[in-house]
Amino acid sequence: MVSSNALAVRFGSLGDVLLTTPLLRAIRQQRPEMRVTVLTRRRYTPLLSDNPRIDEVIGLGPEDSLLAIGARLRAAQFNHLLDLENSPRSCLLRLLVPGWWRAAPQYRLARELLIRTKQSLYPGDSNVADRYFDAVRYLGVVPDGGPAEFFLNPEAEERADAWLAKVNLGDRRPFVAFAPSAGQATKRWPRDYWVRLVRRIIGTGAGAVFLGGPEDATLTGSVAARCGAEAVNGAGVLSLQGTGAVLKRAAALVTGHTGTMYMAAALGTPLVALFGPTVRAFGYYPYNAAHTVLLERNLPCRPCSFSGGEECPLKHHLCLQEIQPDAVYAALCRVLA
Repeated sequence: MVSSNALAVRFGSLGDVLLTTPLLRAIRQQRPEMRVTVLTRRRYTPLLSDNPRIDEVIGLGPEDSLLAIGARLRAAQFNHLLDLENSPRSCLLRLLVPGWWRAAPQYRLARELLIRTKQSLYPGDSNVADRYFDAVRYLGVVPDGGPAEFFLNPEAEERADAWLAKVNLGDRRPFVAFAPSAGQATKRWPRDYWVRLVRRIIGTGAGAVFLGGPEDATLTGSVAARCGAEAVNGAGVLSLQGTGAVLKRAAALVTGHTGTMYMAAALGTPLVALFGPTVRAFGYYPYNAAHTVLLERNLPCRPCSFSGGEECPLKHHLCLQEIQPDAVYAALCRVLA
């Protein structure tokens, strides 16, 4: 058995996974003798596959048996077991892989009270990335103050350069990236606002690239089409690594509360993020990221949910309707300055 063999489990979403990277970096730097394996969803393995802080990434696909994964993990004989998920699925995994598991707090009661009463019982203004460190407190591993990380492989960067050259962007012309879609409708800024903002930016001579996953392609394509021929839709065209490589080359990103936001922050790309129904107190926001502006309205109805919904409970959606394109453009100028 390896003398110091650690397993960290985080399925979650794209942002959840990227927010583990400050912890993984701190483990590598402060406990260099430790071998680190991460278990996550297979679709998110490209976020960690080139990360030098990690020895192995295991991806769990929708068709994979948790029993089989449990058997594989038992055979590896981990002596440090970190549950950064703390969900029913990860708790089942803990039964399948016996040992002394340490879990990161989720503050689910504080979350529900904040949504229902608008009173926060969260312990300060802590990011989820900091909360993960509770699982390794016994090891003496502490945050180093750095941001999240997203490492790109050379092939993805070459493909991104080729794609940008094909659409006449990149080295030939600076561009701003945009991520107008989101998993829930109430987290999406109005489409007309996106069109007004993008047209204004294109008017300065900059290019515009829309980004997102395959599930975002229809919405993103409809917005891009209204912005004119100068707007390029990359949603559903680029892989996760490819999207990261394009973001790395962008002058900035304007986004809602999306996974793309976490990717840009981890790559050091300046960004403007628009928060509607969700709030910083939940802990999900860019971690120690420079050149970041987070725009949100101070309304008595926020937060109305943890991850957004299909419609505003009060039918007005003022949390995003009141963030005007002029304010976003001004914020973008600030981060670029």
